[in-house]
Amino acid sequence: MSYLFNTPDEQREMLETIGVDSIETLFDQVPESLQLKRPLDIPPKLSELELEQLVRELASRNVGPSDRPCFLGGGVYDHFIPSAVDAIAGRSEYYTAYTPYQAEASQGSLQTFFEYQTLICQLTGMDVSNASLYEGGTAVSEAVFMAMRCTKRHGRIVLLGSVHPEYRQVVETYLGRMDCELVVVPTPGGTVAPAAVEEAIDDKTACVVIQHPNFYGCLEEVEQISAMAHTCGALSIVSFDPISLGILKRPGDLGADIAVGEGQSLGTPMQYGGPFLGILACKQKYVRQMPGRLIGQTTDRNGERCFVLNLQAREQHIRREKATSNICTNQGLIAIRATVFMSLLGPAGMRQVAELSCSKAHYAAQKLTAQDGIELAFEQPFFKEFTLQCRDGAETVIQRAKAAGFDIGPALRRVSNSESEDRLLVAVTECRSREEIDALAKAIATPTGDAIGDATGRESADSQQAAAACESSVGAPHDPTLRSARSSAQETT
Repeated sequence: MSYLFNTPDEQREMLETIGVDSIETLFDQVPESLQLKRPLDIPPKLSELELEQLVRELASRNVGPSDRPCFLGGGVYDHFIPSAVDAIAGRSEYYTAYTPYQAEASQGSLQTFFEYQTLICQLTGMDVSNASLYEGGTAVSEAVFMAMRCTKRHGRIVLLGSVHPEYRQVVETYLGRMDCELVVVPTPGGTVAPAAVEEAIDDKTACVVIQHPNFYGCLEEVEQISAMAHTCGALSIVSFDPISLGILKRPGDLGADIAVGEGQSLGTPMQYGGPFLGILACKQKYVRQMPGRLIGQTTDRNGERCFVLNLQAREQHIRREKATSNICTNQGLIAIRATVFMSLLGPAGMRQVAELSCSKAHYAAQKLTAQDGIELAFEQPFFKEFTLQCRDGAETVIQRAKAAGFDIGPALRRVSNSESEDRLLVAVTECRSREEIDALAKAIATPTGDAIGDATGRESADSQQAAAACESSVGAPHDPTLRSARSSAQETT
C-alpha cells in the first residue's frame, strides 16, 4: 500500500490556507528551551539504490523464523501461510479499515466479518460467532463473564489446571475485584480426572473452563466434563486449537456452550507475540449475552442483499451495567486474514494440515524420547504438541537445541512457578520435515551440538513436499482418540 508525502505546492497551499508563512512557524508554540538548536548528527541522504543496499545489509543480520526450524509451543505456532493471505489482507480497503466503528463500517468490511462468523460457526459446530476479540486469553475471560450473565451465577468458576497459565492469569485479573471464587482443578497427570471436576462443581458454579488440546498438548475428556457441568446447571466453555478441528471433534459436538480459541494459527505469523485473534462462538440461546459485535445479513429498501451490525451492546449504546462488550470492537485485520486462510484451505486443506501436524508430532515424540534422559512427561493422547521431561533440565536442552539452530520450548517453569524445572513443550506443525526432526533429536542428545550438521538444507513447507515427507517417512496417526468430525460439519463457504 503506497503513501505519498505532500508536494511543496501542496504544503504552500495548506500554509496559505491557515495563514502562516512556513512550517517552522507552526513550532513557535513550543518553548524555546525545548527546541533543538544544534544540527542533527545524521549521515547524508542516500540514493534509492544505496538505501536498498543498506537495508538489505541490516536485514541480513537478523535471524528469522525461516532460518531456524521452529518447534516452539505454548499457544503460538509456526504454521504455513499461503502468500494469497498477505496479498488479499494487505489491500488498502482492508488494511486501513483495521477496527472500523459502526459509522465507518463499509459493506465490504461487514461482509468480510459476516463470512468470518460463518466459517467459525462451521469450524466449531456452534450456532453463532461474534466478529472476533483481542486474543485467546481475552476470549476465555470474556466467555467466563458471559457464562455468569447467562446463568446468573457469580459465586464460583471452575477452571482446569491444564488451561494455559497465561489465560488463567487473565481470568484471575478479571475476577480480582469481584466476590467470585476461582477453583483450579489440578491436572498432575497432564489431564484432569473427571471425578475431580465433578467434586469441584456445585450449584453456585457458573461455568467449567476446559482447554482441548490443553496447554500440555494432551486431549481432555471434554464430552464427559461438559455433561457434568450441565447436570449442575453450569455452562461448558471449551478453548480449542482451530487447526485441531481438522481431525478432532468440534466443541459443539462435545457439548460446549461457548467455544473460544486463539486464531493465530489461521493465517497470522508468530510475529513476536501479536497482534493475534480471539475467537468466540456460542449456542443461539446465549447470543444476547455475547460480547463484541455480531454482523447480520438482511435486504435494503431495494431488496438487495446487505449487511448490518445486528448486535453491539457496548457501553456507548446502553447503560454500563447492561453492556456485554469488552473494550474492543473486533480484531478486524486479523479476522480478515483468518477468513482468507480458511477459504483458501477449505475442509480438505484443514484436514490435511491437521493430519500432517499430528503425524509429524508423533514421529518427533518417538525420535526425541529415544534419546538418553528424555521422555514424555505424560502418557496421554496428544495432537501436535507434547511435554518432554528432561533429566538434565529443560533450559539445558533448550540451549543445546539453540546452539544447533533450533527453537524449542518454552520451559514450563517460565510460564508457571508451580511447574517442574525439567519439563518443556515441543510443538510440531506441517512446516517441519523429517530431516529437521531427526537433526533436532541428534542436537538435544549432543551437548556441544558438534555432530548436528547443517540444519538449513531443509524442505520448503509451502508445497506438497511437506505432505510427501509425512506420508513417506512418518505415516498416518494411529491414536484412536483422534476422531474425525463429520464432513458435513467441516464445510466452508
